[in-house]
Amino acid sequence: MSRNIGDTGTRRTTGGTSVETPKKELWSSMLDDVASGRSLPEKNLLVLGGSPEAQKDFLQGLSNDIANGRKHAEAHSGKRPPLANQFALGYTYEDIWDADHEDLIARLSIYLLSDPSPSFTPLLKTVLSPQTIPHTLIVILLDWSDPWRWLRQLRQWVWLLRSLAASLSEECKDAMEETMTRWRNHTQDLGGRESAGKPPNNESMHLPLGTGEWDEVLGLPLCVVCQNADHMTSLESEQGWKEETFDFVQQSLRTILLKHGASLVYTSRSSPNLLQSLVYASLGIQSTLKRQILKHNVVDRDRVLVPPNWDSWGKIRVLKDGFDVEGISAGWSTDIARRDEASPTLQAQDPDAKDHPQSEELAGTESPKVTSGAVIVYEGTIRNPREGIENESYDDHDGLQRSGKLEAKSINTQDFLRNQSQVMDRIRAEDGPSRNQSKGQRMETIGTNRSQEDSDARYRDGISATDRGRVDEHIGPVQFNTGGIQMDADDMLKRLQVQSLPFKTLNEEQF
Repeated sequence: MSRNIGDTGTRRTTGGTSVETPKKELWSSMLDDVASGRSLPEKNLLVLGGSPEAQKDFLQGLSNDIANGRKHAEAHSGKRPPLANQFALGYTYEDIWDADHEDLIARLSIYLLSDPSPSFTPLLKTVLSPQTIPHTLIVILLDWSDPWRWLRQLRQWVWLLRSLAASLSEECKDAMEETMTRWRNHTQDLGGRESAGKPPNNESMHLPLGTGEWDEVLGLPLCVVCQNADHMTSLESEQGWKEETFDFVQQSLRTILLKHGASLVYTSRSSPNLLQSLVYASLGIQSTLKRQILKHNVVDRDRVLVPPNWDSWGKIRVLKDGFDVEGISAGWSTDIARRDEASPTLQAQDPDAKDHPQSEELAGTESPKVTSGAVIVYEGTIRNPREGIENESYDDHDGLQRSGKLEAKSINTQDFLRNQSQVMDRIRAEDGPSRNQSKGQRMETIGTNRSQEDSDARYRDGISATDRGRVDEHIGPVQFNTGGIQMDADDMLKRLQVQSLPFKTLNEEQF
């Protein structure tokens, strides 16, 4: 048997015939083993809503919670990953480091979309596959600068996600169902602690679902982030919000998110938050959290944290008595019904809700009983302070906000001038007789005034010198004191007339 050095196969000579055994790709198998040992878990984060600046703030808050991991990432990479989120579907990524061992343990691919237009559904379909769905989390961004629009924005995104799920393949739908089943069966204990992100086991005790829980699932885990919670102070000082108003907003959000099995967190720049802990735990990333247990918080109004699988109707009612949790839950189901199957109540909803009977002040009164969709009740209570200035135009057919300003259709310039010319001609024709009559009255008045002036002049000229002297004698000389000198008015007048006589004569001769 002979063997050629440098060949990965062997050649055997038997009875004068040569038999070649199959080649073994030694280097390829070694490289595959090394690559499989160093492969990183891939996690996907789909961020919906918010402006490009708001999305950038979210990413900054997501990475700032672990300063050590950021230092290690900068030491290894030297720069932050690029961010492209100005148009259509944006993308960036985040390397997740183990703060204890300084190892890169996962890579987070982040997709960003600001507009809930159905035109972007094909782009989102490329992100979801049977392999990526179990490792994907959806985040919807809301902002405390306009809390009166929250429910309408949530409804737009729910419509988009439902249409997206309906357009996926059967394999993707099966993966979504399995993902939500595993997500729903996360373990709970009676103390209220949540081990979100921990895989279920057969020994775990799963509590039965309560009323209004998980009855409107979207196929993927959902987390709602309310940014800029420090803006609550402005709402309290400038808009007159009270604790009851903030409680109503929180209760409405929690009731709605409970139907989707979603979590809720308030974030702000001025105070630390558990945004990263919540997101990483929802994605099943535990190493960077140091086995931290998510602790719920519904008391501090600017640091609210509601972990998944923790909330219930009873806990929502405890925050404030009188809240109609059943009505809000049923109204939300009506609001998010498929648009082609929308109920008459939903089709007749007024986007501005100006005449809704539940638009009275919340403070000092119980929460309104829901008789229509949850969006109408919410916007009737949480009023837009600029609704008298801005004309917010919404289209309930597809749920998109068309404009936040007053819009008017323009006409052709020549058509505008032609119409104005006709209007001027009509006004001139209507005012013609009255204008002529007014002109005659003015001329008559001027003539009367002139006649009166001529009559007065003739009367003054007709007074004889004798009569004028008699009057002067009766009145007596007119004298006045100027600077301690007694002056005679008649004598002074005569002197002025004599002095001005040569000057007047000279001017008349020159001209």
